Amino acid sequence: MISSLLVPLDTGFGPHRWADGPPPFFPFPIIGGIMCLLFLALLIGGAFFLARRGKIGPPPWVNAANRAPEFEARKVLAERFARGDISTDEFLERASVLNWTPGSDQWPTDDGGKKRR
Repeated sequence: MISSLLVPLDTGFGPHRWADGPPPFFPFPIIGGIMCLLFLALLIGGAFFLARRGKIGPPPWVNAANRAPEFEARKVLAERFARGDISTDEFLERASVLNWTPGSDQWPTDDGGKKRR
């Protein structure tokens, strides 16, 4: 029975585990762990960078419920004026019906009025 208790000490799990030196390719598991952590940090940093730049985010229908009803009307009006479909006087008249003074607030954009850098 005592010999069966002493066997695990001789298999490398005892206090003299590295009596004959470290195992072959010793630093590679440590380097592999460091590389795994660096890769994980790169993925998290890339996702954070893309989220800050506005490249990724919630789907478009998520923000659609948060927009005011006049948003689409302002957007269509601005697009028609930009294409030259309506005159300046007609644009200002229709903008006043929407209680919108062009230039006093941010122009309607596809990203829900988010400021761009």
